[in-house]
Amino acid sequence: MPKKQIHLAAHFPGVNHHTVWTDPTHRPETQSSFASFQHLAATAERGLFDFVFLAEGLRLREHRGQLVDQDVVGRPDTYAVLAALAGVTTHVGLAGTINATFNDPYELARQFATLDHLSAGRAAWNVVTSSDAFHGANFRRGGYLAYADRYERAREVVEAARALWDAWAPDALRADAATGEFVRPGSLSTVRTGGRLVDIEAVPSLPRPPQGHPVIIQAGDSDGGRELAAQVADAVFSRHTELGDGQAFYADVKGRLARYGRRPEDLLILPGSSFVLGDTAAEAEERLREIQHQQIRPSVARAFVEQVWNQDLSAYDVDGPLPEVDPVTDAPSVTQGKAGFFRDPLAVAKQWRELSEAKGLSIRELVIQVVGRHSFVGTPEHVAAEIDRYVQEDASDGFILVPHLTPHGLDEFVDRVVPLLQERGSFRTSYEGTTLRGHLGLPPADAFGRTRAADDVASEDLVAVS
Repeated sequence: MPKKQIHLAAHFPGVNHHTVWTDPTHRPETQSSFASFQHLAATAERGLFDFVFLAEGLRLREHRGQLVDQDVVGRPDTYAVLAALAGVTTHVGLAGTINATFNDPYELARQFATLDHLSAGRAAWNVVTSSDAFHGANFRRGGYLAYADRYERAREVVEAARALWDAWAPDALRADAATGEFVRPGSLSTVRTGGRLVDIEAVPSLPRPPQGHPVIIQAGDSDGGRELAAQVADAVFSRHTELGDGQAFYADVKGRLARYGRRPEDLLILPGSSFVLGDTAAEAEERLREIQHQQIRPSVARAFVEQVWNQDLSAYDVDGPLPEVDPVTDAPSVTQGKAGFFRDPLAVAKQWRELSEAKGLSIRELVIQVVGRHSFVGTPEHVAAEIDRYVQEDASDGFILVPHLTPHGLDEFVDRVVPLLQERGSFRTSYEGTTLRGHLGLPPADAFGRTRAADDVASEDLVAVS
């Protein structure tokens, strides 16, 4: 039986606690420098990666009323960066995170169709949602969307975008061979939607994208998020990096596909993962400890605990024990604009206290253990073997690597691990196609997109008419 092929992507190190800001090779201004984006994309392409992946921020994050220090470098516009990268790369895919709550489907369809044309079929859209008024304040609709509706709106937005991509027929506008004049044998299809949350009547302004539909990525982990992925996504950006946990998530999400007429190979599971390499296992572990202490600075450790406890803990020494008081659960969050990983603060505080007491951990040591973990640590040979094992044992279809340095954090992996994966017969030795769908081995957009629109959207909700 042939080995499963590993899919690799690279996430641009962003304004988060993963980035080592104090490393002498890293400067904060590189976060918004095109040279940094270009270097990461060129390295990913040299390593034959499927795509590079940009995060998105609709508003600078705040903690206890102050801007989070990493955010002072700003948040460049995703479309502009990816469009520029399209001109300096030839094969690697270009994936952007764009919110489906505060953006309209016509605009989204047009922008991603443009990127797909500019890149000759390498565009991908990571669909994210939001329901909070903090982000919504930057948009005319404000924070109106109910939390329970965020995935329903995302589904309707994606379906409307797909209908717009399909609405320009191949012969809708062409030049007459004899006269050179443009002729229009038939009118373009008008897309009309009547969904509960998305209601538009629009005609596309661009021919159908080279991929048919740009690749759709989804990152929600709740039951609603997993169901949305099964309905509309081509790939899932997962957070499940432990082998058993990854296998359970893999089986759950892929097990949902059949009810939407889809096959397991129609959806890729790609956890976000990090790596630390060394010439020996001991050297890698030592590098890991250094990186963790650079990532989880005292201010970062305190901010994580304050996010759970939802109060000012500046009186507590981060090299001392956790607070004796319980988290505040009946007040607005002290952290705004950051994804909430701690849904039940009281349960998290109880778990952290038990872990801290059992291992004698200080606040900073605890945060390092809880949020500073790295997925793959060891020699290049060990890391290559582990990545291969995860894929062959159905814990993932590959990984989206998140380096801890900008812009050179991916170089070592491409130079030292990729050749070993190739030797194992699990990773390509050259690009075989030119589109991102081709790199990912995904089915044609025609078959999937048109079948989904017919099967899963009521005719009164989404129709294209001439």
